Amino acid sequence: GDLDKVVNLLLSLSGRLARVETALGSLGPHTPAEDKLALREKRRLLVAQLEDAKELKEHVGRREEAVGAMVARYLPAEHLQDYQHFVKMKSALIAEQRELEEKIKLGQEQLRCLRESL
Repeated sequence: GDLDKVVNLLLSLSGRLARVETALGSLGPHTPAEDKLALREKRRLLVAQLEDAKELKEHVGRREEAVGAMVARYLPAEHLQDYQHFVKMKSALIAEQRELEEKIKLGQEQLRCLRESL
């Protein structure tokens, strides 16, 4: 459960940071200074939050290793391999699910814009 939450947090913060950096990169020379300052501050906060989330992931990783060592004492080798594979794949599948959800959202927004333009 903690792994799900931390991976989702990392993905969310990374996405938000990417959007802020894109917005910063697209600012024109006539953009008001307060808008630039607000985006830079938002970027600074997101970078700090992302670093905190990475520390959380490391902590969850250490806990995962401890639990894995404990589980290894009680499971036969075949079941232990299944458990280890499950844990490894879970993060990858969460990231893939999140990416697909973002693509669906983008596609829906593009479709809405196309309908409005017609």
